[in-house]
Amino acid sequence: MVTQVPGLRLTHRIAPTAPASCTYEPSLAVVAQGRKRADLAGTTFIFDQSRYLLTSLDLPVICNVIEATERAPYLSFLLKLEMPVVRELLGHEEIPAPEPPSDSPGMITGETTAELLDACCRLVGLLNAPRDIPFLSGLIQREIIYRILRGPEGARLRAIATLGDQSQRTAKAIAWVRTNYAKPLRVEDLAKLAGMGVSTLHHHFRALTAMSPLQYQKQLRLHAARERMLTDGMDAASAAFEVGYESASQFNREYSRLFGQPPMRDIRTLRAPNAPPLEPIGNRQAASWSSV
Repeated sequence: MVTQVPGLRLTHRIAPTAPASCTYEPSLAVVAQGRKRADLAGTTFIFDQSRYLLTSLDLPVICNVIEATERAPYLSFLLKLEMPVVRELLGHEEIPAPEPPSDSPGMITGETTAELLDACCRLVGLLNAPRDIPFLSGLIQREIIYRILRGPEGARLRAIATLGDQSQRTAKAIAWVRTNYAKPLRVEDLAKLAGMGVSTLHHHFRALTAMSPLQYQKQLRLHAARERMLTDGMDAASAAFEVGYESASQFNREYSRLFGQPPMRDIRTLRAPNAPPLEPIGNRQAASWSSV
C-alpha cells in the first residue's frame, strides 16, 4: 500500500507468496512481523523482525514472503531512500562509520535496533495525523537515515552516496544500465561513462551487484519480460524483443535457467487458480503496524 508519506509503502499478507521478479530501489525494508526472502544472483537475504534489509542501488531480485498467517500476518515497512538527503547528512553531520570492504554488496541486512524501529513507528504514526506529514515526515526520514549511517551496514550507503568514490562511479554505470537495459551494451562505453578502466569497472560492478554488467542487463531484461507477459498478456517472443533480445531461442534458454521453466509455462503456473499470490499488497490500516 502506497501511503501519504512520501516514499513510504506498507505491506500486509496473511499467507506466503510466490517468488516474484522485482527491482529494489535504494530503500530500507523493516519487518514488524513475519519473514521475507530476497535472492540476488544466487545470494539469499532473509529479513524479519530482528533484521532489516538495506538496498543502496537498483538491484533485480526474486523475492517472496516466506512466513505469514492469518493470526500472525506479514507486516512490513518499505521506505525509499533519497540519495540527496543521504549526502546532505554526510556533509553536515559527524557520522562515524567504518569503510566498507571492497567486496561489500549493494544489498545487505542489519540489526533492527530499538532506536531505528522507534523512528519507523513514528513515521508510520503520521498516517493518523495527516496534517503533520508535510512538516514531520522529512525530519523523521532524516533520523532513519542517520540511524542507518551510524551502523556498520551504513558504510555501503555512505560509499555510494559520496561523490568521487569508486562505488559512486560504479553506481552511475549501474543506473545507466537500469535505464537503458533494452539497448545494446558495450562494456567499454560503460567504463568510459563511469570514468573507470574496464577491469576496474568489472571488479566494482560485481562487488556491488554480485553480477557482471552483462549479467545485470540480462537479469533486468528477463525480469521485465516476465512482468510484461504476466501483466500485459504478451507472448514470449514479443516480450523478448520488447526488452532487447534479438533471438527468441536465446531468450527461452536464459529465461528457463533463471525461473526454472520456459516462459509461457512459467506464466501459466503463476496464473493458476491455486497459485500463491505474487506481490504483497498492503490493505491494513497503519495503526495495526505501529502497534506491533
